[in-house]
Amino acid sequence: MKRTGIIASLLVGIGLLVGCQSKTQKTDAQSDEKPNVVIIYMDDLGYGDMGAYGATELKTPNFDKLAEGGVRFTDGHATSATCTPSRYGLLTGVYPWRNDQAKILPGTAPLIIDTAQVTIPKIFKEKGYHTGIVGKWHLGLGSGVVDWNEHVKPGPNEVGFDDAYIMAATQDRVPTVYIDNGYVDGLDKNDPIEIDYQNNFEGQPTGKENPELCTYQMWHHGHNNTIINGIPRIGYMKGGEAARWKDVDMADHFLAKAQAYVKAHKNEPFFLVYTMQQPHVPRTPHPRFEGTSGMGPRGDVIVEADWCLGEFMKTLEEEGVLENTLIIFSSDNGPVLNDGYYDDAVEKLGDHKPAGALRGGKYSLFQAGTRVPFITYWKGKIQPKVSDALVCQVDILASLAELVGSDAQSMDSEPLLDVMMGNSDEGRQSLILEATSRTAMRSGNWALIPPYKGAKINTQVNIELGNEMEWQLYDLSSDISQQKNVADENPEILEELIAEFERIRGKEYSNVQNLKLK
Repeated sequence: MKRTGIIASLLVGIGLLVGCQSKTQKTDAQSDEKPNVVIIYMDDLGYGDMGAYGATELKTPNFDKLAEGGVRFTDGHATSATCTPSRYGLLTGVYPWRNDQAKILPGTAPLIIDTAQVTIPKIFKEKGYHTGIVGKWHLGLGSGVVDWNEHVKPGPNEVGFDDAYIMAATQDRVPTVYIDNGYVDGLDKNDPIEIDYQNNFEGQPTGKENPELCTYQMWHHGHNNTIINGIPRIGYMKGGEAARWKDVDMADHFLAKAQAYVKAHKNEPFFLVYTMQQPHVPRTPHPRFEGTSGMGPRGDVIVEADWCLGEFMKTLEEEGVLENTLIIFSSDNGPVLNDGYYDDAVEKLGDHKPAGALRGGKYSLFQAGTRVPFITYWKGKIQPKVSDALVCQVDILASLAELVGSDAQSMDSEPLLDVMMGNSDEGRQSLILEATSRTAMRSGNWALIPPYKGAKINTQVNIELGNEMEWQLYDLSSDISQQKNVADENPEILEELIAEFERIRGKEYSNVQNLKLK
């Protein structure tokens, strides 16, 4: 054989060897069969609200089974201590403090995700997936004044979801109707919906003026406008009687929609976001779950949500897709007890600690505001483990892009697929966290909170907000409960962390909005 022929043969052999090697090095998560992905998102579920994270008084067998069969992150975070900003960060991979509109929204707010923006569902659509969302939305709809009696857009469909069955905002805000791909489900056009967040409609009773009509739950603060199903809400609503939801049926309703989505798309790759409403107020367990927790409605709806997860997992298994489905489970922010209604959440708490050992809760810059249950599960692909890696929901976009082989990127999202698959413990180095327009930082085991004016405790919800007139620095490796501010003892570390914080966040972080609960 000629020398050139020998060289050519060697090159071909090397090429084949490299090709085989690259194929064998391809991770299980990036197999040729496109994996389904489901994000299950809770609403106000705290770090200590499930057995796998230390709860002893509240039974959550299905949550725990998921955690015990996957990666249970001990240091997983939402981007924000409130719901709308966290949902924005999750879907876009962008810190919510970069968007002035990413705050707790009324039900009439316009869509705050730019329709040209990169989103997780868009990434999946580009890779041939069907995409869906079922449950709470709370990222705004329309572009201004919404006519709820016509097609409402832009919304989830315009930012990447093929199917969207949602409620516009929260269970305690009007409109109290389900929206099916932009249309109010079950609307009678002869009974048009009218919504106003400033002025009531003539003749409409309210919780403030007609407390005797609050037969299901009485308001504590805010939540005293239009009464629907015996529950006073935030905002005023008239009409749409046939389309109004029944609160006690909401969990069953969303579960059935999520199950139907899986059944309809089991023969194609799908991406589903299933956003439960529990345990957000008003807490309205189905009668099947009343009294099951011994903690009043808040505990009961957590038990209900746990059951919903179990039923959803059964559907995945029965439809033959469980072993090809990556599940990411988390919560949009930390816990709150009294969040606007008298529902015995405080009185019947007993020894249960919704935040576990963490300080603060919803609305707070302390760890309990954003440090939440965070679990990844993939039967047969993810080996059970506990991970102390620092991870955030903002990283889900880049990580899932890596999963499906997309080059899509977003400003703040870090690709941590190996971490989420349990193959690495190298999480984020630093993370900016937000609570009602205030921001703080995690860097390794350090938690840094800048000086902020304002009340130290919001007395309406009885939660420490993290406001002090001096820098706060906590070493979470020895003080997870953030009891000792060690800023004065570590001046060099403090200076270094302040510089890092200001490099990412900028120096305008002190311009904040006051927290107003309605």
